[in-house]
Amino acid sequence: MIVSALQMQPASCNKEKNLEQISQAARSASATGANLLVTPEMSVTGYAIWNDIRRMAEPRDGFISAALQKLTREMNLAITAGMPELDGGEVFNTAICALPSGDIHFYRKCHLFGADERAAFHQGAQPSEIFEVGGVKAGLLICYDVEFPEWTRTLALAGAELMIVPTALPKSAANERVSRLMIPTRALENQCTIIYAGLCGSENALEYQGGTCIAGPGGEDLARAGAGPALITATIERQETSGGYGDPYLNDRRPDLYHALVNTDSDRDV
Repeated sequence: MIVSALQMQPASCNKEKNLEQISQAARSASATGANLLVTPEMSVTGYAIWNDIRRMAEPRDGFISAALQKLTREMNLAITAGMPELDGGEVFNTAICALPSGDIHFYRKCHLFGADERAAFHQGAQPSEIFEVGGVKAGLLICYDVEFPEWTRTLALAGAELMIVPTALPKSAANERVSRLMIPTRALENQCTIIYAGLCGSENALEYQGGTCIAGPGGEDLARAGAGPALITATIERQETSGGYGDPYLNDRRPDLYHALVNTDSDRDV
């Protein structure tokens, strides 16, 4: 299975221009034989659009979903993108994965980062469903979600061999370590491949880290972008995502010892 990840500079509040960037990347990815293209968090609208979130938000059956479904059929590859989703009176930070079959999967970000996100979005409350891309079982996370080992392990235990993670990582020394150290670690400890696709450049005074990478189940970099716009591609061998690769962490777990992880009374007040 061939997978691609787009690192892009967003056009703030310009759906058509961002979709054109995604379309160009899809054409390039399709030409390499890719089965999947992953684009960043809020890639269709821009991320740092706090005063315009509600104006940019759409329901699941809106323009953005239709445009992605049309593109994925034309290019014959799955495409993941991000948008603000409007559901009733609430707005969610949502990732979409559209498949050439016509199926479409949605995931709402569950771990919101910082005051701006918490003011703009309602938090999700469900893990991603597991679905197949190119014969590989996949699940969705968004940015900050992947930094919680409990949440990535939840997907791994549900059968995910591939974790698809759109991100919009703000630039900082600490966040540089997320891409360089944490993403490979999450892949290694869950014996999966992680596609981490980020925004780059700047938007409305927010500078992005980039950090786009594809990490294999041994914690190795399969592909990694530099600082600017890029399309990276890697080949995933399914036998490397289906267990038996490196240390058997999932098989050797001791759930009987981990009661504190699900005992909310033991959590610290924060």
